[in-house]
Amino acid sequence: MISFTSHALESRGVTIAVDRTIPAPQSPAMSDPITLNVGGKLYTTSLATLTSFPDSMLGAMFSGKMPTKRDSQGNCFIDRDGKVFRYILNFLRTSHLDLPEDFQEMGLLRREADFYQVQPLIEALQEKEVELSKAEKNAMLNITLNQRVQTVHFTVREAPQIYSLSSSSMEVFNANIFSTSCLFLKLLGSKLFYCSNGNLSSITSHLQDPNHLTLDWVANVEGLPEEEYTKQNLKRLWVVPANKQINSFQVFVEEVLKIALSDGFCIDSSHPHALDFMNNKIIRLIRYR
Repeated sequence: MISFTSHALESRGVTIAVDRTIPAPQSPAMSDPITLNVGGKLYTTSLATLTSFPDSMLGAMFSGKMPTKRDSQGNCFIDRDGKVFRYILNFLRTSHLDLPEDFQEMGLLRREADFYQVQPLIEALQEKEVELSKAEKNAMLNITLNQRVQTVHFTVREAPQIYSLSSSSMEVFNANIFSTSCLFLKLLGSKLFYCSNGNLSSITSHLQDPNHLTLDWVANVEGLPEEEYTKQNLKRLWVVPANKQINSFQVFVEEVLKIALSDGFCIDSSHPHALDFMNNKIIRLIRYR
């Protein structure tokens, strides 16, 4: 407290000092709003919420045990994913994990929870993943394959400033994959990669429907320069960690079967027709657990 004395008052010969006091500035109350900038996304909450788990990184940051950064507006800045932070913040508020039914970023949320070291949230995520796994005990996998031959035209550099037009036939493949198990399609997506612009990219990024995936790719074309694949938007398909390029349906079927069988699937003996399966037109597998 900061105090000072005003003028003295005299009453009946007694000097009385009047003490006027100004309260010292105080820290924000536990319920006062605090604005966070998490990866560019703003959230408003209270100090009580942020310190609800004292042993977490957030608890340490906002109890003064760790330094905090500020953005240009004076908001506390955390350089992490801003989108999934809403689920972490809601857990701090309620101690309950609430996720939408179609939530597709469990891996990212798990990494963020590990970064913030909210141990009860980490345990809740582990329980949620076990629950999802049990819910997908029985599953069906259906793959329809199509193949066609297409002529591709390209230029060949024979000498400086001398080019010739050439053409070649190439195999074009299409696979429509449907599974009742979203987790299996994610597993499949982690094994298959498109080769485009000289780089490998996981087909998981092409998984817009959690139960359905469409793949389109081409086999290697003899004599086709590498840059022509990029110019003509021709994607090739690779499987990892075997680092094997898939140039035929036979190789594709073999690799998908390896992944599916390792995940508990088996061939459905009643469907499809044996001839369709041998001709690599239809693959249907089922899983019972």
